[in-house]
Amino acid sequence: MVPDVAGSNPVVHPHGGSSGDVGNQFVGILDIHPAWCPALWKAFSVAEILERTDEDTGLRVVVEFDRPWITLVWNDPVNEMSYVAWVFKTYFGFSPAEARKRMLQVHNEGKAVVASGSREEMERHVYAMHGYGLWATLQKDDA
Repeated sequence: MVPDVAGSNPVVHPHGGSSGDVGNQFVGILDIHPAWCPALWKAFSVAEILERTDEDTGLRVVVEFDRPWITLVWNDPVNEMSYVAWVFKTYFGFSPAEARKRMLQVHNEGKAVVASGSREEMERHVYAMHGYGLWATLQKDDA
């Protein structure tokens, strides 16, 4: 047994047993008295409390993936509809029918989603659309 700081009482650990127990596999770690290293002792206590709290409450961990970002192309008074469709075919690789559908959506509804994915990808698409002279923005997808 290891005496406490005052030298009179043996150290009894919260995990059961005392610091002199030979059968305990954590003897080296548990021989640290709170007065010798309060931060380490506190870390053990916090971990033990968190472990018990998680078991007692039955909480589940739920992982939610981040919503994707989208690139929007907006209607403008400058570009011809045929040019906008050509940009969609050339840059995004849309079929002529898909490019025309999205172009008409831009023209009739004022905007159209042309791509979705990571923020970095959408920033590249917006930059490219600006290079073609189209108005484009990015935002998080609402869906």
